[in-house]
Amino acid sequence: MPRRGTQPVNADAIDALLPQTQCTRCGYSGCRPYAEAIAAGEAAINQCPPGGAATIEALARLTGLPALPLNPTNGVEQARKVAFILEEHCIGCTKCLPACPVDAIIGASKRMHTVIVAECTGCELCIAPCPVDCIVLVADSAADGAPRGPIEASEAAHFRQRHAAHITRAERRRADQVAKIETRREALRQQSGADTLAEVIARARARRASGNPL
Repeated sequence: MPRRGTQPVNADAIDALLPQTQCTRCGYSGCRPYAEAIAAGEAAINQCPPGGAATIEALARLTGLPALPLNPTNGVEQARKVAFILEEHCIGCTKCLPACPVDAIIGASKRMHTVIVAECTGCELCIAPCPVDCIVLVADSAADGAPRGPIEASEAAHFRQRHAAHITRAERRRADQVAKIETRREALRQQSGADTLAEVIARARARRASGNPL
């Protein structure tokens, strides 16, 4: 674990300095896992392109580790960008919605989607799932038409909250899906005595093969 003097630096303190874009360019699934890896001494402090030099320097002050240049393997530091949906090409497939870690995209099935620019972290995670390549990155102009500067602590905290809410909603949807499947399975069990549709089909085939279709 990185140490500042003789005191260990915990993941919470490290996470508080990260921009919370959840872009995964650091090599981890989000800012929190990256913070935990730094705290465990398993990751360097120079793997966050959105945070860039400022974040590296802040992490260096916190951990006592040297402020290395941004690792080019993880990307390059650049001005903030946001996702933009070319609406005339959007087919309403909804594949970009769960990909956004802060739920900054709104839309419905077979309806045009759009990005809430002020909530977009520019993580780029919505681009790959789009089957028609209608999502592009453009210069950030969320501050009354002007580019926003580097992500500050208050904005990062806001993004962290939105990401936590995104995870909660995703877990709730998965739980609902599991519950629906179990409800259908129980109904199937009561009607046929089988646990799965495959078992129902197998039993029906066995009856036909035995000459007893009923």
